[in-house]
Amino acid sequence: MTGTAEVRVEPAFEPNAAHLLWRAAAERPDHPAIRDGAQTTSYAELRTLASAVAAHLAGLGIGAGDRVGILLERGTTSAAAFFGALSAGAIAININEALRARQVEHVLAHSGAKVLLTSTEMLGWLGRALDTAARIELLDATPTPASFSPVARVGHDPAKIIYTSGSTGLPKGVLISHGNLWAGARSVAAYTGLEPADRIASLLPFSFDYGFNQLLTAMLVGATLVVERSPLAATIARTLREEAVTVLPCVPPLWLQLLATPAFRQPLVALRVMTNTGGHLPVDAVRALRAHHPQARLFLMYGLTEAFRSTYLPPEEVDRRPDSIGRAIPGAQIMVLTEDQREAAPGAEGELVHRGPTVALGYWNDPEATALVYRPNPLRPPGTPEAERVVFSGDIVRRDAEGFLYYVGRRDRIIKTMGYRVSPDEVTSVLYASKQIVEAIITAEPDDARGNRIVAHVVLAPQGSLDELKRYAGTELPRYMQPARIETHASLPRTTSGKHDPKALAPLQATAPAAGPLRGGDR
Repeated sequence: MTGTAEVRVEPAFEPNAAHLLWRAAAERPDHPAIRDGAQTTSYAELRTLASAVAAHLAGLGIGAGDRVGILLERGTTSAAAFFGALSAGAIAININEALRARQVEHVLAHSGAKVLLTSTEMLGWLGRALDTAARIELLDATPTPASFSPVARVGHDPAKIIYTSGSTGLPKGVLISHGNLWAGARSVAAYTGLEPADRIASLLPFSFDYGFNQLLTAMLVGATLVVERSPLAATIARTLREEAVTVLPCVPPLWLQLLATPAFRQPLVALRVMTNTGGHLPVDAVRALRAHHPQARLFLMYGLTEAFRSTYLPPEEVDRRPDSIGRAIPGAQIMVLTEDQREAAPGAEGELVHRGPTVALGYWNDPEATALVYRPNPLRPPGTPEAERVVFSGDIVRRDAEGFLYYVGRRDRIIKTMGYRVSPDEVTSVLYASKQIVEAIITAEPDDARGNRIVAHVVLAPQGSLDELKRYAGTELPRYMQPARIETHASLPRTTSGKHDPKALAPLQATAPAAGPLRGGDR
């Protein structure tokens, strides 16, 4: 039996999202909520910790709508801090623990946070004292136990701000409602079939919406969250095996690292669900995951912070269409719109536009950016309130005749070269297929003759050959899509959420630049 039946049908009214924890603690008080190394925290214990945090915040005068920053290592204390802040009525902000002081100060100042919940250890990692108006509260020791019930909040009340990197400028804060949190957790838990017996791997930051959702869905169904903070693929693989992890969510760079690790390629008999989002997973990687762990259902997903999760490809379709991002998640409508705001014909490209209950409230303190992305529905059904907003993702997709979606690329990352529009993801998919590399990022440089030249930044596979990669790309890519230069690196930069970071490549020095045009197979 799958876990779908275990996911409760919730009423239309969404209470304070802290009730995810409070209810699980009432129904399964002794069930493990979080497993962090050798430490196990039950649901009752986690609720006690969250109640203590809520009572402490209330004692500081924190109430409805106040912002509370959380700079803590992903795990039991940060989970308690989040649910404690929500219980007090505050808007919680999970700050990525990899950030430095300057970025933390920006988040605190931009959000107007009144309090920062952190630890002595985390402050030490920042390298210098924070310059902030927020009151710094250390959670080095457990706050004084207290009984606390979550304050009343309704679905549209703000619950969380997620700071996300934009294509330009400083990070923007996406304002998430209590209703968004409930809707996102229900949808993902339902279509992935999560159960109370599941042990869900937590490998990604809580500041990243995908990483945070592992916490939410675990609370919704009463499952156990297994925290592993090591970046080493061999250590992660060992934890997956020793902790009998059943649900494994990763982003593409992490999947590629794991697939290169012998310990991960050995059968993980407990594993039953794998999920991917945060970028395109190369087809060869999809097939490798299916080959090494055939018993696990693989979900290929697409989402954006502004609407949390938009699409997923059912596991039974993965072998037939491994390059698809699937169809709309339950409860959402996905439109593919042309530039004149009409639905694109099957096979034609258009912008992905998301409608549904996971659409966030907008950008915090940024009405101009909000108006650009959160707009009225141009295909508004009769009777729909005019105030409803949909999210224009900026992502270009196409829909096939059967309704399945395929990601083409970011509107703001499309490279115009030699009179053509080129998607970086289309180039990387071919480079991965060469089997000569384990990672790739495509960037562009100005070029008077071409408009832009394509540059490929790659990490070679252990037995990979740069010459073979150039030969393959020259054969498999039309001339206008071929990299003008390939640079090899020991590793490629990533954002704090684990995604590849093309913007950080400019200062990098290549370990082995390959200059000159590719040879062979120009088309």
